[in-house]
Amino acid sequence: MSVRRTLGVVGAVLAGTVTASGSSVPPADPKTVRALLVEIGLLRRHAAEAAVPVALRRFQARVGVTVDGVAGPETCHALARYAREARELQALGLAA
Repeated sequence: MSVRRTLGVVGAVLAGTVTASGSSVPPADPKTVRALLVEIGLLRRHAAEAAVPVALRRFQARVGVTVDGVAGPETCHALARYAREARELQALGLAA
């Protein structure tokens, strides 16, 4: 997944948060959330759909956001940031 696409998804979620006035924020794209969880190593590529909320809860606990297994705006922002930082470390040869 490209950084541009990831940032686009996160931007859309955050834009919904900023422009929402009492309305609910649209849910994050499940395919993108799944791809990011795979990318950072918290989910196997061919894991069952039921494994996604478990991986999300593990990630949420790790980064200190509300642990609910739902990819809300706060979780999506943290997930995109974490994946970007992991890519940067790999590019520098500082991570496996």
